[in-house]
Amino acid sequence: MQILIKFDPKYFPLKKHFLFLAGLFILLSFNSLFAQAPPKKIVVENSDMVDIQQTEVPGAIRYRGNVRLIHDGVRMSCNVAYLFNKENYVKAFGDVKMNQGDTVFMDSKYAEYRGNTKFAFATGNVVMRDPKMTLTTDTVNFDRRVQQAYYTTYGTIKDQENTLKSKSGRYYLDQKKFQFLTAVTITNPKYVIKSNHLDYYSNSGHSYLFGPSTITSKENFIYTEKGFYDTKKNFAHFVKNSYIKYNNRLIEGDSLYYDRNIEFASATNNVKITDSINKGIVRGHYGEVFRNQDSLVMTKHAVAETLVEKDTLYIHGKKLMVTGKPENRIIRAFNNVRFYKIDMSGKCDSLHSSEKNGLTQLIGKPVVWNGENQLTGKLIHLISNTQTEKLDSLKVLTDAFLVSKDTLGKGYNQVKGVNLYGKFRDNKLYEVDLVKNTEKIYYAYDKGELQAIDKGTSSAIHMELEDNQITSVTSLIKPESESYPEKDLPENARKLKGFIWRGDEIIKTKDDIFPQEEKDLHEKILKRTRAEKAKPDVPMEVRKETLDYDKNNPEPKAKVQ
Repeated sequence: MQILIKFDPKYFPLKKHFLFLAGLFILLSFNSLFAQAPPKKIVVENSDMVDIQQTEVPGAIRYRGNVRLIHDGVRMSCNVAYLFNKENYVKAFGDVKMNQGDTVFMDSKYAEYRGNTKFAFATGNVVMRDPKMTLTTDTVNFDRRVQQAYYTTYGTIKDQENTLKSKSGRYYLDQKKFQFLTAVTITNPKYVIKSNHLDYYSNSGHSYLFGPSTITSKENFIYTEKGFYDTKKNFAHFVKNSYIKYNNRLIEGDSLYYDRNIEFASATNNVKITDSINKGIVRGHYGEVFRNQDSLVMTKHAVAETLVEKDTLYIHGKKLMVTGKPENRIIRAFNNVRFYKIDMSGKCDSLHSSEKNGLTQLIGKPVVWNGENQLTGKLIHLISNTQTEKLDSLKVLTDAFLVSKDTLGKGYNQVKGVNLYGKFRDNKLYEVDLVKNTEKIYYAYDKGELQAIDKGTSSAIHMELEDNQITSVTSLIKPESESYPEKDLPENARKLKGFIWRGDEIIKTKDDIFPQEEKDLHEKILKRTRAEKAKPDVPMEVRKETLDYDKNNPEPKAKVQ
């Protein structure tokens, strides 16, 4: 059997009314379901005396002696309280104590608390505590809805490691984070941090700096405009306009890492380390400094710059090391070493230079160019006068070979021997002596005309030069030589055994000391740096170890008695 229900058209308005009522019922049901529960009332748990003083405080009940109140997870105690039931509001006087579970404790002389908005105000020698820090100030505002407390009346925060003082601050309870946007100072037994924008996490001791900030200690001075500092582990990372200054070294770079425990610093991209005592600079794109060992290492487009007689000597190697006390600095360079100064350049496999004795050793296939002169041998020593810091002399030990390009013709003046000893005046060779099994080929001119090509052997050779040009060659001890007209000496006889002219390798500018692959790396990093600087300047992103600190470092569980 089927039952059919039909609406009569004349009763259709009733149908519309029914649907409206049904919809309204559903809407009211949803509103009732999601409506906010009425605020809980402030409850008085205890009081020695109760009275009503309508003339003094209209609308309030006065509670006196051992007053205890409770509201939605917060407990209060005081000497005197005025409770406004209608407003759900209390004023507390004398030895006021407020605690939110076991997370926040606050003491003051006076406090107000609004139950409807869960907002507390405390003043008069306020002490706010959590399990790991204590804040003392004059006035604190505490918004329980968002779990934030803030003050603007100069405050001092103490934890196990640090004392923080600031003009104002805000505390985010859930994150255990203090934020300071005015002058703040962190004092640690080992250092002092100053900043105008600092976020401090009281559980981890992590500090985030933004804007001009300094860290001062007995060992060094640090400046940064964006960085991170772990005050417990004494580890830091700085990423904007940062530098570390020791007594005799200044470390700069786009990104600086610093470990105070071992006095170690590393720098990445656009690194510059300045030696203020020895007037030296080391640059590159990655550097490490070990202060306690008086050493540094530089790689990636590395160059050491040293002032020599108002001129700068540039030394490049894939790896540079500077070690020793200021008075005994040693520079080492490794792998494809190149150096340049206005009047001298050279190459070798590795280099060792001592500030103390002024000796620079070129090791492994060394070559030195001084003007049009090319010096080669198994080992080359450059010696500077430690008093005047001027280049004094040189030694070429084993297989010494000096080649000087003939500026008036196409030939090459050549002398060779076992060892070579040269003297400098104003950074120019003016005197050279070769010893043992010496040979020569010398182009003799008279008034600009080639007279002969002198070729011979002897036990020693003495040479004199002017403006880096050979002016005389004298064979000593058992000389044997013969002069040939140019036409009588064939081309293949005009070169001594072992002759190699490397003029196409001469380093003519300071940029030529870098191989092409390192030049490309340098340009790539500079491009990246420009792109980073073009981005908006914002505070440093909070590290994962900060956010996960409590998870990774749980509090030990209390033992059951």
